[in-house]
Amino acid sequence: MFAQFFSKLSQNYIELLKDDEYYDVTVEVGEDPDVKIFRAHMNILCYRSPYLRRNLASNKKKNDNFLVHIKLPNISPEIFQIVLEYIYGGILSLNGQDTLNFLKILAAADKLCLQELVNYLQKYLIENNSEWMEQHFEFTQQISSQSNNLLELQEFCTNLMVKSPEKIFKSFDFASLSEKSLISLIKRDDLQMKEIEIWEHVLKWGLAQNPTLIPDPATWTDDDFKKMKVTLQNCLPLVRFFCLSSKEFSYKVRPYQKLLKNQFYEDLLNFYLDPDSVSTYNTLRPRNIISRSSPLENTDQIIDSRIVDANIASTILSWTNKVTNNKFAHIDEYKFELLLRGSRDGFTPKKFHELCDGKHNTVTFIKIKKTKEIIGGYNPLKWESSSSFGETEESFIFSFKNKNINDAIISKVRNAEFALFYKSTNGPYFGNDIIIYNSKENECANYDNIWCEGTYYENKIRETTDEFSIDDYEVFQIKKRLSQYICI
Repeated sequence: MFAQFFSKLSQNYIELLKDDEYYDVTVEVGEDPDVKIFRAHMNILCYRSPYLRRNLASNKKKNDNFLVHIKLPNISPEIFQIVLEYIYGGILSLNGQDTLNFLKILAAADKLCLQELVNYLQKYLIENNSEWMEQHFEFTQQISSQSNNLLELQEFCTNLMVKSPEKIFKSFDFASLSEKSLISLIKRDDLQMKEIEIWEHVLKWGLAQNPTLIPDPATWTDDDFKKMKVTLQNCLPLVRFFCLSSKEFSYKVRPYQKLLKNQFYEDLLNFYLDPDSVSTYNTLRPRNIISRSSPLENTDQIIDSRIVDANIASTILSWTNKVTNNKFAHIDEYKFELLLRGSRDGFTPKKFHELCDGKHNTVTFIKIKKTKEIIGGYNPLKWESSSSFGETEESFIFSFKNKNINDAIISKVRNAEFALFYKSTNGPYFGNDIIIYNSKENECANYDNIWCEGTYYENKIRETTDEFSIDDYEVFQIKKRLSQYICI
């Protein structure tokens, strides 16, 4: 037979707290004027709290008397009374307590290494008091950053900052973040902030850690730059400088070039002067920004594609921005609207012209069958069915392998007069470099001639000129969103 009587046992231990005869520890809790002395029992405290075990052992060596006295100045008497009832009876009495006290109890439990209580309170607060913690974010974040043990609460705070930075930073001083919290925030791919704003906030945080520095970098000495560089050494690699516009780079990054490694800055400078240049550094992908879209829109993603992901779409927007001299200056205000999908609409010239003629600012993505290659091009002009060339200096073609943007090839038009070739039996035909048409001059039949050459564009986007088959292809129009992002 096996029976458990924990309820009665817990009650007995709670009664023991009121005992005035057999205690052997006094605990002085709080700071003047709010101080209270608690009577307790060494064996119970030691076996329930690793922190109190260490504290009591240290004080016992210094004190030969029977009664041991310890101090806990950073916990209030009210909070310690609740924690002490948990230590003795396994009971957590939260009736009438507000969320502020819940967080204080959590902080006390963490300090006393009461892991069971820490785990319970983190889960309880996140599931039941998330709205209050969002409204009082600064205090919540302050509690979470005090310990490496409050991982769930830290993740909760980071997620809030990632998803709603415009709300959080209105009532919260970004500069008060710990370095660990800042790093966990800016390393996230889904941080909903423009990259230039992230850079500006990182600088603001660095200045807060160095209050003697004047904000204007033109006044900084070499020692000032060294000091700031040391402060930001773990943050700088997480800023996605290659995702900025050339104007943002020129006015917002160039003045701080001494903060960056020489070779990295040279690669960055070359990238903005020549988008075809390849950096020796492992550049980070653009962040996955989710639109605060209008209810009239069917999707909150930057692109609804079966061929490419948001990273490739963001990269194309960035390239378009550079090639067209910031035509889409704020790229997060735009999205890709699907005009045609081959697997849905067919692979005939007729369907292409029916759905895409008259549409300007279009991007074509072509997935090559039996490979992991994606090729395509950007056309700023309107597609037409006339047998003529389209002239533009803003068109470019590109290729990706395995959806890897670091290995991508971009090729700007070299001979603008022959940038595009319009014909009723052609598909999205770029110069003589992406060729796609029906050789039988039948606009209702599928494309049967598809290959790539290097003629009117600067670089070849494929190593071979062999013909290939299309697994699928999509044409999107770059359009401004119905409602823009809300940014801080």
